[in-house]
Amino acid sequence: MIQLTAHMRIFVAKHAVDFRKGIDGLAAVCRQVLDQDPLSGSVFVFRARSGTMVRILAYDGQGFWLMTKRLSKGRFPSWQQFDEQMAHKLVQAHALHLMLAGGSWEQLPAAEMWRPLAA
Repeated sequence: MIQLTAHMRIFVAKHAVDFRKGIDGLAAVCRQVLDQDPLSGSVFVFRARSGTMVRILAYDGQGFWLMTKRLSKGRFPSWQQFDEQMAHKLVQAHALHLMLAGGSWEQLPAAEMWRPLAA
């Protein structure tokens, strides 16, 4: 079971990925596109081109977890509003919870972290 905590580093990929990629393909996207180590223990979130599915890749020290959520109705909001220079956005756990519920973390403001937690 993967538990999202405030200590986790959660990277959301800006561009949609081909969901025919499995664990190895998404790990390659982490290395080549996001410039992050998929074995770091961070959580990586990807959106399908159709916008109806999200995949989460995480490494727990023993192996990879690959989780998929497909909405029965509607689409996940577009993530194209990220900074143009960045391939990913670092988000907090509460933002990912909101995003997985089909919402937008930018529409629901939360208190800002005034002292970031060490990963």
